[in-house]
Amino acid sequence: MKYYIIAGEASGDLHGSNLMKAIFEKDKDADIRFWGGDLMKATGGTIVRHYKELAFMGFVEVLMNVSTIFKNISFCKKDIASFNPDVIVFIDYSGFNLRIAKWAKSEKYRTNYYISPQVWASRASRVQSIKRDIDAMYVILPFEKEFYKKYNYDVHFVGHPLIDAIADRAQVDEVSFRKEYQLSNKPIIALLPGSRKQEITKMLSVMLSIANKFDSYEFVIGGAPSQSFDFYKKIIGNRKVSFVNNRTYDLLSISNAALVASGTATLETALFKVPQVVCYKGSAISYQIAKRIITLKFISLVNLIMDKEVVKELIQNDFNTKNLEKELSLILDKEHQEKLFLDYFELEKILGGTGASAKAAGLIVKNA
Repeated sequence: MKYYIIAGEASGDLHGSNLMKAIFEKDKDADIRFWGGDLMKATGGTIVRHYKELAFMGFVEVLMNVSTIFKNISFCKKDIASFNPDVIVFIDYSGFNLRIAKWAKSEKYRTNYYISPQVWASRASRVQSIKRDIDAMYVILPFEKEFYKKYNYDVHFVGHPLIDAIADRAQVDEVSFRKEYQLSNKPIIALLPGSRKQEITKMLSVMLSIANKFDSYEFVIGGAPSQSFDFYKKIIGNRKVSFVNNRTYDLLSISNAALVASGTATLETALFKVPQVVCYKGSAISYQIAKRIITLKFISLVNLIMDKEVVKELIQNDFNTKNLEKELSLILDKEHQEKLFLDYFELEKILGGTGASAKAAGLIVKNA
């Protein structure tokens, strides 16, 4: 069968690659055309657009690039029509994907969605268009099934694909890893400032501002595959920090603590059992708009899933040098860590174990 998959971000590329592997296992004749990244490209199929051309963060940034976005939407529709797939699979990336889904449904294509748009966070009214345009929804967070049930929409909870991604990775040799990146023998604090230029620019400089206050630790930046070292270098300046590109899982596996931009990385850090401080800072306008439409108590997936504050969140003006230094000191405390690890183990249990990609692929192939 023919599958058309659309992922528009780094996390979507990871989950899309694992989904594609599972589809190829279940459908030996699968012909996959996709929007994604290097991980999906390495899996097989035909890449149409790389997510580097698509990722815009925040309301202001989206408005500034609206012309490019609409050109991509128009091109995507034409490309789907030309390929004529048996099923279209949307992965997260709701602003783009829901527009394509509305058109695709009107054109009688079968529409599947893997990793739900965060309608539980804001604009719940979108559920009505999702019910209209999406034939099958595969959710990865346990509370999402109950959320959709309130709207009489039956969705499939398949578990979280990050558990598979982490379980299936090759173990890193710490000695070789430290040698390769010229790291010292000091315990490591990972800095994960996100994947988009806008968020990295706003967050990394604040993260770096406390590096000289923790001399007994080595601060290591986990670079995103979508950005070059030259971009980070402008922000790093003369600070004595290390840099590791596109090796986030290996870095987390040997880290003692992490400062993490809000997003998928907060959950990844928790699954590696690394104490963390969650950070968020957007443009002033984007933040003010977000405050008015987002109805959640927390911004990190860890706290949302556990429905309590497991990890500290420093948001907007609270994300500053003084607060960051204080919270990092706290998570380096052994007594604090013991309680945190218990919560992390409970979190993994709630997420439902391994097999998310295989479950989703099985349902997609079966119902295509």
